[in-house]
This record gives sequence, structure tokens and C-alpha cells, in this order.
Amino acid sequence: MPPDSFRIPGPPPGCKTGYTGITTAVLTGDPSGRETGLEFGLLRQQTGDVHRETSPLESAWVLLGGAAALTCAGIRTEVRRPDVFDTPPTTLHVPRDVAVELRCLAPDTEWAVVRTVNERAFAPRLFLPSEDKPEYRGAGLVQNAALRNVRLIFDRALRPESNLVLGEVVNYPGRWSSYPPHHHDQPEIYHYRFTAPTGYGHAELGDDVVKVRDGDTVVIPPGRDHAQVSAPGYGMYYLWMIRHLPGNPYTGFTFTADHQWTLDPARQGWRPAQPPPGLL
Repeated sequence: MPPDSFRIPGPPPGCKTGYTGITTAVLTGDPSGRETGLEFGLLRQQTGDVHRETSPLESAWVLLGGAAALTCAGIRTEVRRPDVFDTPPTTLHVPRDVAVELRCLAPDTEWAVVRTVNERAFAPRLFLPSEDKPEYRGAGLVQNAALRNVRLIFDRALRPESNLVLGEVVNYPGRWSSYPPHHHDQPEIYHYRFTAPTGYGHAELGDDVVKVRDGDTVVIPPGRDHAQVSAPGYGMYYLWMIRHLPGNPYTGFTFTADHQWTLDPARQGWRPAQPPPGLL
């Protein structure tokens, strides 16, 4: 299977309003690993647009940018997010068959929508930026080459009734994230944004490498090692989403054995014996 077949290019320019589906929750038994059981898409709105829906799937709505008046099961509030790089997420998480209304208050407002099958009932919840506790993974390791900001939105501990795990990573320019490479049994999806339209990075899928650009989505098959790197000069963001498997929920990952030494602060990796004066 060509590695680029796991990359879904971003929506074409000019896709300004409405919902654009990117992946589907439907499972057909395709053995390629491209099926995740996750429905993922983007809702784009302009000022005054109103989106109303009631989905038969568990759903999470992550505000990527803009402003909206949100109404859902007794929750009534206005939410705003200037950008994904410097502002923590606002996320509405609802069970199946719960009505959601999003009234757009600013131009080019955009939501990432993540869904999966879940028959369990639970209370809707709005996760606010003030609840985010950034985790600066990679600090002090391998010369800070994999320093990044990981934002967990919710996992099994926070939402035990959910079939989803959801979070974000802000990948600093020229640095790595999801590093050292790791794997888990559960399928995962990454959706990327960059600080400039020309930005790009690389996503590893085992020994395969996929070039990713602004708006791209990558499907990560179960059990496949994955790590990411952003090109110098470009900040890279990705929304990551995982589906719990029946009888095998996501509780963590396994690092690739060859690279676990990078987790030891005493082992910073190779440094040149004679670095250029004042540069390293």
C-alpha cells in the first residue's frame, strides 16, 4: 500500500461554508488499515450562519478558529478562538441524539468534528481553554529537539463513557513530536495546520514517510509506529483523535525500542566535537 494513500489532502481553496466530510465511521472490513471507525470533518461558517443538527453518533466539536454562540442541552454560551497555535482548545462533547446549535459570530469560523459509534448515554460537556494544562513533552531530552506542547482535551479518565480520546499538539519549527516513535492497537487520525500556507512537515508511518501540508489529514493504522517533524521556520499543529476498540480501550502507547534511549536526560545524543563558534 503506497504510504501517500494514508494521506487525505486538505479541502480545496474556496471551500468556505458548510460541512466537508473527510473520513467515515463506517467499517467494511478493509484490511489496509485506512478504516478507523472515526468520522472526521470540518464545518466552516460565515457570520450569521446557523448550523443545527442531531447526530446518531457520539460527537466532539473542536473550535479551530472564529467565534460562535453555542446551544446544547442547557449549555448556552459564546466561544472564541483566535488561532490554534497560541490559544488552547474549546471543545463540545456530546452523546448520540443530542441537539447542537452553532450560530456563527465571526467570519471564517471553523470547527473540527469527530464522531464514532457509541450507544452509551452521558452528559454533554463543554471543555474550555481555562481547563487546559499544557504538557511540554521532550523538555530536557536530546537537546530539546523534540520539545512540543501537548494539549489533552479528554481521555478515558476524564470521559469514561466515551469511545474517543482527543487532543492537540503544537509542534515547534524544525522540531519533532510524537517522539520517540510509538505505536498502539487503536486507530488514530491526525489533522494538520501550519503557521503559513507554504508550511509543511513529514509524518512517519513505520518506515514510510508522508509529506504533510496545511489542511491535510493522515490516517494511522493500528500498530504502526508514528512520529512527526516540522520544517524549519514553520509551526505545525495537529488535532489527534483515537477510537477505543471493543474490549481494548486506549490507555497509552509503546515506544519503539531502538529509540527509547532518547528518554534518558543523561543521554543527549551526538554533539559535534568542534561546533562553529557561537552557533551551537
